[in-house]
Amino acid sequence: MNAYLLTIGDEILIGQIIDTNSAWMSRQLNLAGFTVIGKSSVGDTAAAIIDGLKQAMSQADIVILTGGLGPTKDDITKKTLAEFFGSDMAMHQETFDRIAAYFEKIKKPLPPTLGEHQASIPVKADVLLNKVGTAPGMWFEEKGKVVVSLPGVPFEMEYLMSAEVIPRLKKRFPGRPIVHRTLQTVGEGESNIAKRIENFENALPSHIKLAYLPSLGQVRLRLTGIWPNEEVQVDSEAILQKELDTKMEELAALLPDIVFGKEDDSLQRVLGNILLEKGFQFGTAESCTGGYVAHLMTSIPGASAYYPGSVVTYSYELKTKLLGVKSETLQEFGAVSEETVVEMAQGAINTLGVDISLAISGIAGPDGGLPDKPVGTVWMAVSNGKQTITALHVFGRDRSKNIQLSGIYGLNLVRKFLLEH
Repeated sequence: MNAYLLTIGDEILIGQIIDTNSAWMSRQLNLAGFTVIGKSSVGDTAAAIIDGLKQAMSQADIVILTGGLGPTKDDITKKTLAEFFGSDMAMHQETFDRIAAYFEKIKKPLPPTLGEHQASIPVKADVLLNKVGTAPGMWFEEKGKVVVSLPGVPFEMEYLMSAEVIPRLKKRFPGRPIVHRTLQTVGEGESNIAKRIENFENALPSHIKLAYLPSLGQVRLRLTGIWPNEEVQVDSEAILQKELDTKMEELAALLPDIVFGKEDDSLQRVLGNILLEKGFQFGTAESCTGGYVAHLMTSIPGASAYYPGSVVTYSYELKTKLLGVKSETLQEFGAVSEETVVEMAQGAINTLGVDISLAISGIAGPDGGLPDKPVGTVWMAVSNGKQTITALHVFGRDRSKNIQLSGIYGLNLVRKFLLEH
C-alpha cells in the first residue's frame, strides 16, 4: 500500500529547520509494510496545504501530514482540513481535560484560549490522543483513502505514529510483509563492491532487491524482501525473515574484509564492543583530525568504560612535549610520516596509560601540500606497545572530508588490529 508524506511550514521551505520527520516516518512505514512513494513540503497557507493534499491523494492511498497544529495564528492545518473535508469544528472534551490536567500538574495557569483552541477538532476526524503534548492527531477517511494529520514536534509525532497511526494502518490496510536486512561495509567504493558480488546480485530471486547506500568511506548494503504471493499466511513474515537472514550470511561471506556490522551499527559502537569484550583501554593521538576521532568515540554512551581520552597535538612542540616524539624524527621525516605516527602511537600509550592507541597525522588541506606529500596525505598507526601497524592514505583536497575519512579509516584500522591480535 502506498503512502505520501506532506510536511507543512514556512520554516522548512526557507531552510530554517531540517525536515527529519519525513525520514523517521518513512523508515517506520516501510518496516510496517507500506511504501512511501512521495514527499513534499508546503507553506503555511490554506491554498498551499489544499493543493499539496490534492496532489498527495491523487497518488497514494495514505497521506500523512505533519505540522501546523500549534496554538499560534500560523497554525492553520486543522481549519484547512475542516474546510477540505467539509466538516464543522467541535470541542473534544477529553483533549481539553488532558491539557487542563497538564497545566494543573505543573502548577501553571492554563493560557487563555489555548485549551479551547487545541481541543477544537473537525467533527469528521477520529481523534488520536496525544499523551505527550497538547495537539492531538487527526484521522480522516474519504473515498477509501486515509489522511492523517500529526504535530510537527518530532517526539509528539513519533509517539502518535507508534501508538496510534501504524497500528491503525496495519489493521485498515493489511498487506504483504516487507523485510529489510542491512550490512555495513567500510573502505571500498560501491562500484568495486558491485563487481565483487555481481554473481550474488544476479542470482537474487525477483522478490528480493539489493540497494547500495554509500556515505563517506562506507557503503550500506540493504536487502529488501517483499512477500511474493498475494495470499499472506500467518507465518509469511517469519518465512521471509529467515530467507533474508540466509541471503545476508551469503553476502557477508563474500566481503569478509570490509564488513564490520549490521543494521544500524556504527564503527565506533562496534569498536567499543570489541574493547569491552577484550577488557582493553583505548586512547588516541590526533594531529590533522583535531579531536574528531575522540568525538566519534565519545558519541557512544558509556564510552568512558574503554576510552579515557585523546591527546591532540597540532604542533611539533606538543608532539615532543606530550607524546615524546623525538625532535630528530620530526626534523628528518616531518610530522606527516610513518616514523612520526609510530612514535605518536607509543607516546599515547605512555601518556594516557592505555592498552592500545591510534595515532593520526596528515595534511588536511586545502593548503600545505608538497610534491611528495600532496594535500590529503594521511599516516596512521595502531599500537599495543609491542606490535605496531601503519597505513598510508591519500584522500582528496576537501578538508572536511579528509578529516572525516581519517577518522573512519583510523577506527577501522584499530578494529582490524584488535581482531587479529
